[in-house]
Amino acid sequence: MPTRTEAAVLTGHHAPLELRELPLPEPEPGAALVRLTCTTLCGTDVHLWAGQMSFPGMLPMVLGHEMVGEVVATGAGTTDTLGREIKPGDRIGWSESVCGKCFGCTILREPVACESRGYGFLQRSDRFPYATGGLARHCYVTPGAAKLLLPDDVADTWASMSGCAGKTVLRAVARSGGIRPNATVVVQGAGALGVFATAVARLCGAGTVLTVGGPASRLETAVRFGATATIPVDTSAEERIERVKELTGGRGADHVFDFAGGPTIGEEAVAFAAQRGTVAIVGSTGPAPAPVPLGTVMGKELTIVGSLNGDIADYHRSVGFFRAFAGRMPWDELFSPPVGLSGASDAVESMSRLGELKAVIDPRLP
Repeated sequence: MPTRTEAAVLTGHHAPLELRELPLPEPEPGAALVRLTCTTLCGTDVHLWAGQMSFPGMLPMVLGHEMVGEVVATGAGTTDTLGREIKPGDRIGWSESVCGKCFGCTILREPVACESRGYGFLQRSDRFPYATGGLARHCYVTPGAAKLLLPDDVADTWASMSGCAGKTVLRAVARSGGIRPNATVVVQGAGALGVFATAVARLCGAGTVLTVGGPASRLETAVRFGATATIPVDTSAEERIERVKELTGGRGADHVFDFAGGPTIGEEAVAFAAQRGTVAIVGSTGPAPAPVPLGTVMGKELTIVGSLNGDIADYHRSVGFFRAFAGRMPWDELFSPPVGLSGASDAVESMSRLGELKAVIDPRLP
């Protein structure tokens, strides 16, 4: 069993990631040591790198929370979320750790509400268990992390994306009550979440899917993933609202999904929505207030729901979604060609410039 691993470590915001050697603990009961085969970068990784998401004492850290790998060693009694034994050589994915004992876990029965919910990027890389993020050759998967044995017919990139982006979108759709056949949907945002949500809406039977965002290349991608029309974000809010009205015959959208955030998102989402429509807030993170016209919410009798990431059930659904619709969308277009850990810095910086949707890191590469 390896006792040390190489990782690309974030030591300062906007700074290049540093390749460092980190200790690898022997797995505790319920834990696993995994040789990573794929890490897909998420917008959260970019926000952490840029300092847009920050908390005291966070650095140094290993970024990455969408990853897949091959088990090298396990502690006693390590199983996946369905109770199946996890053994060396198995391919697994996992969701963030939860305590299983707090009010959120036990009374609400919502792992996303766990008081001690732990992502790999919340762990400093200079403290036990050191290597819990995805930008490393090996990853320590804690006992509290919900693990899942992966089917062979789901690509590493698909399974990796399911660890955050995939499960986030599917949870938001579920929180919104599902998408009815021939429904009208507006997706705010044309990043990986928005493009995936566009595809999900179409595959769920939506008749009209309008994707709002930019740049133009991403909107072109959204069309290939099922958008019936796109609306560029470099227009004014008033123009975007009028365009949605025009494309929906003046009625508005049955479902509006915020996967973008921004100061006018709430106002636009409410304006986009049809009478008795549903608005799901998914991308508006951070402490900055965003105005919402409550009188319009009342007058339209809108349903407003928040949706926070996802849990192991949503992860399982995302893996199943990719299996069920493997041939229905050009999924591999979401992902950039893989690079090794030495290319991780450039990949994060490129994503910060909207240069790619999903950067892929294969730590086995140079």
